[in-house]
Amino acid sequence: MLFVPALVLTAGCASQSQTVSPADLVLTNGRVVTVEESQPEAQAIAVTGDRIVAVGSSGDIRPYVGPATKVVDVNGQLVIPGFVEGHGHFTGVGAAQLNLNLMNARSWDEIVAMVAEAVKTARPGQWIRGRGWHQEKWTAPPSPNVEGFPTHASLDRVSPDNPVVLTHASGHASFANGKAMQASGLTRKTPNPEGGEVLKDASGEPTGLLREKASDLIKEPALSAADQLARDRKILELADREALSKGVTSFQDAGSSFGTIDLMKQMVDEGAMGVRLWVMVREGNEAEAPRLAKYRTIDYGAGHLTVRAIKRQIDGALGSRGAWLLEPYSDKPESTGLNTTSVDSIRETARLAIANGYQLCVHAIGDRANRETLNIFEEAFKANPDKKNLRWRIEHAQHLNAADIPRFGQLGVIASMQGVHCTSDAPYVPARLGDRRAEEGAYVWQKLMKSGAVVSNGTDAPVEDVNPIAGYYATVSRKSKDGKVFYADQRMSRAEALKSYTWNGAYAAFEESSRGSLKPGKYADVVVLSKDILKIPEDEIPSAQVVYTIVGGKIRFQRP
Repeated sequence: MLFVPALVLTAGCASQSQTVSPADLVLTNGRVVTVEESQPEAQAIAVTGDRIVAVGSSGDIRPYVGPATKVVDVNGQLVIPGFVEGHGHFTGVGAAQLNLNLMNARSWDEIVAMVAEAVKTARPGQWIRGRGWHQEKWTAPPSPNVEGFPTHASLDRVSPDNPVVLTHASGHASFANGKAMQASGLTRKTPNPEGGEVLKDASGEPTGLLREKASDLIKEPALSAADQLARDRKILELADREALSKGVTSFQDAGSSFGTIDLMKQMVDEGAMGVRLWVMVREGNEAEAPRLAKYRTIDYGAGHLTVRAIKRQIDGALGSRGAWLLEPYSDKPESTGLNTTSVDSIRETARLAIANGYQLCVHAIGDRANRETLNIFEEAFKANPDKKNLRWRIEHAQHLNAADIPRFGQLGVIASMQGVHCTSDAPYVPARLGDRRAEEGAYVWQKLMKSGAVVSNGTDAPVEDVNPIAGYYATVSRKSKDGKVFYADQRMSRAEALKSYTWNGAYAAFEESSRGSLKPGKYADVVVLSKDILKIPEDEIPSAQVVYTIVGGKIRFQRP
């Protein structure tokens, strides 16, 4: 078992007869859970430079304390490897803090009121943006509504002169007011773009709801180059601060442009990036083809930047009925969702990935999206039998057909999932899929692990708060806010959940040799928690807080 007290000292511990060099940092008197089978548990850690040099009892580590050693007595608190955010949107986390935060809105009326407040301080014509609304989480549907979504007239009344664009929590739909649609030239005659839908009312007028690629129809005026750069830097700074405050030491960014990667690299060079970034490129085949070889980067800046993956999106989200299904939606029988990027295009991406040594990471939520993606992967693997252990990934893998679950393990495909999506989505999943499909293939962590697949964890921030503790709780409880447990047989144990958020995440990025567990020689990426989430009663887990976040031996966050 993973967390059985060790009977032997780990390599790197000093015996009484050994003389060791003083460490730079020592954490002592804790319950250290290493996520290492060779020594699952200890009391103290010694760090020199950015690496762990020893793990053992407090007595074992005492010889590493010298006059200049910083000693942190954690007083019995839980010490674990730094959390690996397995799938998030780094710039989205920062940008969300510059816009209206709609995540906790309980009704459309609350959102309209928030926009009205923002209008009071906005310049005439200034665009107002927000993110985080989800119609399934409102206490009642808006009136009037089309498919449960509001119409833009309510926003027009409070913001007649300011364009308003509000992004769905999933990021797979937007809602625009009349001024924003007018500024973008969007009318009743605007056709649906490929992979998107302009929702219209019974008279054929746009309601304001834009599904998937239709969100791209909204055109906000460009900033000056100087203003854009300042905004982009601020976004990265805010995201870094937010991630570190939540105990995230490595962040797997699910899709950035080459320009954003250039800025990330510059900020790493400046020492302005505390969290470690592992980035998926998302520019499209034509733009990527000539640049992938140049941009491939492993462990740059003492492990603060890696670029070795490509992101694609084959379908949308379940909440907005954009997930691509094998059978129609139970609550919209005329629709099977949306294929947002063609299969042929992703096949070409697979060829580029193989040729340039990149992992391919495909967003797939619906069961058809997952099947098509697995087919693409299998074709690429068979065409390149000399390429082994590619660790290609399906991002989300939320709703699977029973026949496709074993294929993850058989093909060695990583299931990059988000535990907190399960509990957020649980109230409406049966309505969308029906009970049979929900039980068979919705968030089936145990079934995937039994297939031999590695399941990594994350939040998809800013879709959800970039808070691993909330994600961990969701993964072990599968309990939604109403207290109902969503198919309890698929819950992870606490040890499995911790591994999904640490070692598994590192493995999913080819980084398990340098992070993901606490072992001499690995980066000193460590989190100290106020409560022992492996032992306390389950419902107390969400109250645990990050006390310290340590990246490369440096304390990057300390709770006041």
